[in-house]
Amino acid sequence: MTLLPADLNSLRLCDLDLRQSKVQSAMLGRPWRPGGSLRDFVMGLPRVLAADDLRAAADAMVAARRADRPVILAMGAHVIKVGLSPLIIDALERGLITGLALNGAGMIHDVEMALAGRTSEDVAEALADGSFGTARQTGEFINQAVAAGPQQGLGLAVGRALNQHPPANLELSLLAACARLGLPCTVHVSLGADIIHMHPSFDGAATGQASHVDFRLLVAQVGQLKGGVFLNVGSAVMLPEVFLKTLSAARNLGHTVKDFTTINMDMIRHYRPQTNVVQRPVLTGGRGLSIIGHHEINLPLLLAMALEGQAGL
Repeated sequence: MTLLPADLNSLRLCDLDLRQSKVQSAMLGRPWRPGGSLRDFVMGLPRVLAADDLRAAADAMVAARRADRPVILAMGAHVIKVGLSPLIIDALERGLITGLALNGAGMIHDVEMALAGRTSEDVAEALADGSFGTARQTGEFINQAVAAGPQQGLGLAVGRALNQHPPANLELSLLAACARLGLPCTVHVSLGADIIHMHPSFDGAATGQASHVDFRLLVAQVGQLKGGVFLNVGSAVMLPEVFLKTLSAARNLGHTVKDFTTINMDMIRHYRPQTNVVQRPVLTGGRGLSIIGHHEINLPLLLAMALEGQAGL
């Protein structure tokens, strides 16, 4: 049997003017004009896909703060290592962000920046001779602060210790800023996962107690999340899992936690943030957004857009 080419003369055609189209001229971007403002730049972005999600994320943050609802930023340590602490501290001081949640590595890199003005060792090189993770000052400062007051929680204990014994670079610390401003900064650890857990000064019982205090503090914040915003930036496992449990606990305790916005920002899509931050939490009402790209570009842009909106510009 010989297969012949199809005869397309009878193909039914439609009218372009009547056909539904997903892209229209009003959605297109506008060229940049040198000397313009940030608002001009944002207004010139195409009104499609990630650009629309970025606008929606900034708008949600502004709306939450105007309604006196929380904006909680959960973040992995990489956010600190790419130089964003000053921007986050500014957002805390301006009232845009109402609380932080860190993993254990975030606390460590934050303290090292305050103590020494530098952080992030060469793991591969140091691992070869067993010196990885052995910086004395890092372990002693954090572990002593926690052991002295685990009932405060990890974030507050370390933040207060930094403010009481101010190191040379105190202004770089998220923990110190939150303690100074009276804002919650919770730290959620996995025992054995952080370098300070192998130090002789480490107290596992005190750390566990303090991290559980912080978990309960985050439950209280999530309980007020209706109309607010929860951002997860750069945490692929720990903080998405913690968020899911705090949300369930808050709802179990009788809080009506719905109609809020979740935002996940990371360099690639991971299963847990997409499922436990963007999708599952807002099934009862709200919106989940996923913004993919480098933290050192996307987070400053999002914060700037939200601060412009907060200022009413």
